[in-house]
Amino acid sequence: MSPEELSSDPPGVGALSSVFHVYRVERDGEEIQFVGEPLIPPGTLSKEVTPLFAQRGYDVEVTRRHGDGGPAPYALVAQPESVGIDGIPWGNLVMFVLTVATTLYAGTWWYHIDLAGDPLNLLEAWPFTAAVLGVLATHELGHYVLSRYHGVDASLPYFIPVPPPIGTMGAIIRMRGQIPSRKALFDIGVAGPLAGLAATIVVTVVGLHLDPISVPAAAAQPAEGAASIQFNDPPLLTLLAELVGQPLTYDDPTKAVNPVVFGGWVGMFVTFLNLIPVGQLDGGHILRAALGRRQETVAAAVPGVLFAMAGGLYFLTEYTQSTILWGIWGVIALVMVRAGSATPLREGSIGNKRLALAGLTFLAGALCFMPVPIEIVMA
Repeated sequence: MSPEELSSDPPGVGALSSVFHVYRVERDGEEIQFVGEPLIPPGTLSKEVTPLFAQRGYDVEVTRRHGDGGPAPYALVAQPESVGIDGIPWGNLVMFVLTVATTLYAGTWWYHIDLAGDPLNLLEAWPFTAAVLGVLATHELGHYVLSRYHGVDASLPYFIPVPPPIGTMGAIIRMRGQIPSRKALFDIGVAGPLAGLAATIVVTVVGLHLDPISVPAAAAQPAEGAASIQFNDPPLLTLLAELVGQPLTYDDPTKAVNPVVFGGWVGMFVTFLNLIPVGQLDGGHILRAALGRRQETVAAAVPGVLFAMAGGLYFLTEYTQSTILWGIWGVIALVMVRAGSATPLREGSIGNKRLALAGLTFLAGALCFMPVPIEIVMA
């Protein structure tokens, strides 16, 4: 099939001629590949061609072709945009609404709200939902904004609903475009944790200044042998409480810190997990941008560290829940190591300022670390 035959679908070959020399055009269903060679630096190619394809209703991704055996090392892969029905991202909206519902329900646990008398009492847990989803949304929108800034096509956040006690497993965005450079990879990777951490600090400080909640007598003094879940405090949470002069616990068992503070706890836990330096996690992106391909050496050691932590907790403590948690994350890290990290189109140093910011970001992540984040306590 000649390029001219496709000129009425996505942008024509002539429209690309100033930035991309097309050797041939390939079609596979709705996907169209313009195979050829960039006439400008590959790292800036995505910014140039994305608007051309977008105005014709196509998403485009710049990819390298390995093992092609010819003179065409790159391809522009175009597919019709898939935003949703009538241009509305229904998938994102449905997932968001479901997550609002599950976090509201989780909030009733923390506020000790009785739903038996009136199910609409569920809405009284809105501060908890606002805290948790506000932190997660800010994190993902940090990625989204910097992706768009660097010309990388990214979806809106998809929130993931789960049952209490948290009500969500977080949120994700899908990046469909090739990342143009190591600097862009760093900016996109670091934006989420830094934005989310800023929101986490605000939510935590606000929660610490809110009035404590009343705990029912049955919950304040559980029956002997009853089990309860305890969420331990990371160093950052303790530090913030000390800085603002507010307590995290009360001598009176019928009082407890406002559940909005737990929204901050969720933000800190999510920040640490995302900064594990492996694969497609934010920490993996940051380290790949900082170290280049040497990042693979560091990433290969991460699963072993997580398994060692799980083993240490198993043999040296009674925190079996955390043993399972870090064992699962060891497996996740192992899978991510095998899958590999993001590969930007253009290599090159990210500069000393970004390297310093990488160090500060990982330090902030360390302040969110808890070897035993969750434990089961018997009365």
